[in-house]
Amino acid sequence: MGPSRRGALVGTPLLVVGVALAASNLRPAVTSMASVLGEVRDDLGASAAWTSVLTAVPTICFGLAAVAAPLLGRRLGMARAVAVALAVLTAGLVLRIVDGPWVVLGGTFVAAAGIAIGNVLIPVVVKESFPHAVGRVTGVYTAALAAGGGIGAAFTPPLEPLVGGWRGAVGAWALLSAAALVVWLAGARHGEPRPSGRAAGAGAERRPMLRRPLAWVVTAFFGLQACVAYVAMGWLSEMFVSVGVTRTDAGLMLAAINLIGIPLSFLIPPVALNRPSQSGWIVGLACCSLVAVAGLAVAPAAAPWLWTILLGTGMAVFPLGLGVIALRTRDAAETTDLSAMAQGIGYLVGAAGPFLFGMLHGVTGSWTPSLVLLGVVIVVEMVLGWVAGRPRYV
Repeated sequence: MGPSRRGALVGTPLLVVGVALAASNLRPAVTSMASVLGEVRDDLGASAAWTSVLTAVPTICFGLAAVAAPLLGRRLGMARAVAVALAVLTAGLVLRIVDGPWVVLGGTFVAAAGIAIGNVLIPVVVKESFPHAVGRVTGVYTAALAAGGGIGAAFTPPLEPLVGGWRGAVGAWALLSAAALVVWLAGARHGEPRPSGRAAGAGAERRPMLRRPLAWVVTAFFGLQACVAYVAMGWLSEMFVSVGVTRTDAGLMLAAINLIGIPLSFLIPPVALNRPSQSGWIVGLACCSLVAVAGLAVAPAAAPWLWTILLGTGMAVFPLGLGVIALRTRDAAETTDLSAMAQGIGYLVGAAGPFLFGMLHGVTGSWTPSLVLLGVVIVVEMVLGWVAGRPRYV
């Protein structure tokens, strides 16, 4: 039941739409909850530790479930595997609004499991089905990802009074994932089986991905950029509210850091991923995040929109992280393995970020130590991104 038993999904315009809609559902589960985190905590009577765990649960689950994604893809084929991911996501979004704190955590874990499978497999679909347009389709994918995250953050707070509170506002995003599932089922179909591209004896010579040094560099880089992104998505809104920004404006700022990624996803990947090296682009974008974090530490209320725009620009390193996974591998099988490793281990590394950020703030009563820690993470991300972006194979 390996990859050679089924052909790649046929790269039609409808499949591009399916990829975009699937991608648009991979962030609202996180950003919708983050935008009303204070209300959720107060309504459930939850502790600061529970809140920190809730912000870390998605990235933990992304790491754990990503390990199973390649097996699911091989057993079911990409069409069915991504459909399963969207179905699991929809179920989790519904489950987490029906009861108390532990059900919220459990439903978030289930939803994040569906997201994790999509995180790993959709980039493989892009490489297999659109081999001559990886940069352009990656741009569409990451733009849809950013749009979904931004919309989830921007529209959840205004939905609250219309649907009776945070439960209805957060649960409403299940409708979007169900719609994406319908479109995916209509557009995803396998073509004729084709050879894997390896010679008969190549499998015996192939080193496990875990034994390849560059694979670990890519994984660490991916994990650290995920750490920065999920700290921003999990805590930026609360940080701004604590310094006097209104809840609605803080939700808009959270939306902005995602929405900024839409034009950047169309502009940067087609250029950067068609060049031999992506190192300069990665370092430049990470510098934007570093300036934003410094601003938040020194004067958070002085120019919150400036810090938001810089942080959103820096988070546009994400599509380059996905692109590097595809460019540093020779074929779809290696891409699947590296994608699973980078996202499986990387998201587990990234999960420590929101948890430690929140706990450090809870212990010190100040955002500054948490932001200093985040700045150190960004500096290390720069160094690893420079190495990961150099033109060579794992």
